[in-house]
Amino acid sequence: MRLIFIATGDIALPSFRYLIEHGPRPLALVTQPDKPVGRHQTLTPPAIKVAALEAGIPVFQPQKIGDAFMELEALDPELLVVMAYGQILRKDILNLASKAIINLHASILPKYRGAACIQAAIAAGDMESGITAMHVVRELDAGDMISIKTLKLAEDETGGSLHDRLALLAPEVLAEVIGKLADGTAQRIPQDDEISSYISKLERDDGRLDWTQDAATTERCIRAYDPWPGTFTVTTDDGREKRLKIFPPVQVVDQALAAGEFSQSADGKLLIGCGSQALQIEWVQPEGSRRMKSEDYLRGRKHGA
Repeated sequence: MRLIFIATGDIALPSFRYLIEHGPRPLALVTQPDKPVGRHQTLTPPAIKVAALEAGIPVFQPQKIGDAFMELEALDPELLVVMAYGQILRKDILNLASKAIINLHASILPKYRGAACIQAAIAAGDMESGITAMHVVRELDAGDMISIKTLKLAEDETGGSLHDRLALLAPEVLAEVIGKLADGTAQRIPQDDEISSYISKLERDDGRLDWTQDAATTERCIRAYDPWPGTFTVTTDDGREKRLKIFPPVQVVDQALAAGEFSQSADGKLLIGCGSQALQIEWVQPEGSRRMKSEDYLRGRKHGA
């Protein structure tokens, strides 16, 4: 089957590599342009572009995917596979493939549509997540479903660990769907819009913790948002507000503290009050400093006072 792969995020790498090894070998990769990264804003290619070039697969990096329409049309694709690309596909691209255009989506549809579905499942306390393969339509993540494979969430699941586990699950879904499209047995299961929700892209400030929420909810948020966007609270030092990053694991404890109140456990760790109960914090990173154990942070805070 003549296939073009359209992806940018690292979650798509295992699926792309699966196709290179087992076929059908992609005719081309479409990915986002290289972006400046880090303190020195070094222009850096997506990792999937590096993998494509190493395999000798042509790469297109248009600012808007429609700009590459003529080049993609010339490849005469039967199937387009999209995963974590980061652009809305316009109508001519949606009609480009003769057989189908499918998306591998990192959630169990129709519950979560949009960008931050991995984090949403953990933050909500869901028992499972998964990969949904669906037909692509103009409305975001609303196309008919073809196949869903699920996995159980671990008690200590983080956004990072779930991302990596779903990345490894995706090739299994892709292989199944390609086989079904090839032999004409692929289903079209309409989504129930009434039970769907849209999860927008997370920004760094979305990681500010709301201590009025109960401790269990806050604990899930800290895990869900690790490593991106990360979670933090704001402290006051010499009249100046500073961010204090907080990392998992954290532990829910029965401690009567006001929401946002700092205290210290018997073994020296940081406690922070929530709307109900409190959290015991293991690791923090004060603004302008390194990551450290919470007891070291508290000692330095007392010394500074």
